[in-house]
Amino acid sequence: MRKPNDKLHPLFIAALYGSVLGFMVNAFIVAMDIPDVHWSNTANECVDVVNYAKNDEFSCENLPSKYNKVWVK
Repeated sequence: MRKPNDKLHPLFIAALYGSVLGFMVNAFIVAMDIPDVHWSNTANECVDVVNYAKNDEFSCENLPSKYNKVWVK
């Protein structure tokens, strides 16, 4: 004999997997918008900033709080 809560178990698991997938997609989208900062290996300073998000206007004088450091010559 089935209990009334047995019908909710698959729904709960589906909601849990959907939430995890949503968080993963959001993390991927946020990570793809992080700008790249080209950092000179010899001078040890910023050379260029590549902005991926449309609204970002970062430069070497205005570095973002989070960025991918790309070492260049």
